[in-house]
Amino acid sequence: MHIAPHDNKNQPIVDVNDAHVPLVYFNIVRLKAGAQFDYRVPGYETCIVPATGTITVETGGETFAGIGYRGADVWDGEPEGVYVPTDTSARIVAQTDTECFIAGAQFTETLIPFAVRAGDLDVVQYGSDDTKTHRKIKHILGAAHHDRVGRLLVSELFTVGAGGWSGFPSHKHDTDRLPDETRHDECYNFRFKPDHGSGLQMLQRVDNEPGDAYHIMNRSTVLIDKGYHPCCVLPGYEMYYFTILGGQSQRSLKQYFQPTHADQLHTIPGIMDMVAKFK
Repeated sequence: MHIAPHDNKNQPIVDVNDAHVPLVYFNIVRLKAGAQFDYRVPGYETCIVPATGTITVETGGETFAGIGYRGADVWDGEPEGVYVPTDTSARIVAQTDTECFIAGAQFTETLIPFAVRAGDLDVVQYGSDDTKTHRKIKHILGAAHHDRVGRLLVSELFTVGAGGWSGFPSHKHDTDRLPDETRHDECYNFRFKPDHGSGLQMLQRVDNEPGDAYHIMNRSTVLIDKGYHPCCVLPGYEMYYFTILGGQSQRSLKQYFQPTHADQLHTIPGIMDMVAKFK
């Protein structure tokens, strides 16, 4: 499902118990310097990540100051974030003008809040210019946080260079059938550089049968409920997408690669390292 860019007025873009992706939650909050935003999401753990600007987060009796330092856009520095436990109130205080992502996943237990600083990121780069698959992934809540987070995975994905494909070879994660696959709902929010760029999100629900394709633009949101889902960006533009994954029965993601294209796993440099970082 494609949600076109719009002013969400600090209201959830993907709310709790969404009809398509009930395991995840997504909001974008825009604040002027000095303003604040309070929230609590029952039944969901969340992570606050400034797309731009600097914030202080108060949650669970802790105060995390100086979170985020990106200026013009998501390419302008490294991401930082704060993990907010399930059923826990949080206050975002804008130290500068800011735009914040709030990512969430269903989880019943209440854990301990913590900050993720730029030095804590787990970064992987894979693909190649020759295969048109060159990209970098910055894991904010990745495998390194399995002992501190319930079901939520949060990362930022960047195409390296202009143009190219991401999420290929095509994979899916819509059914719990270990050891082959896990059920993880997914949500993307896209940005392009320059911002008048655009791309294409494919969603093929059955191997070797026609699927859907969405024209994605700057600030588009895409919900991945079922099927194989590669995407691409027009030549001459860079693409970024904020990625939220929520697992149904476990946090570790097990992707099932589309049989038709599985042989290309061996043609793309570093792809198995990428797969390992989501486990």
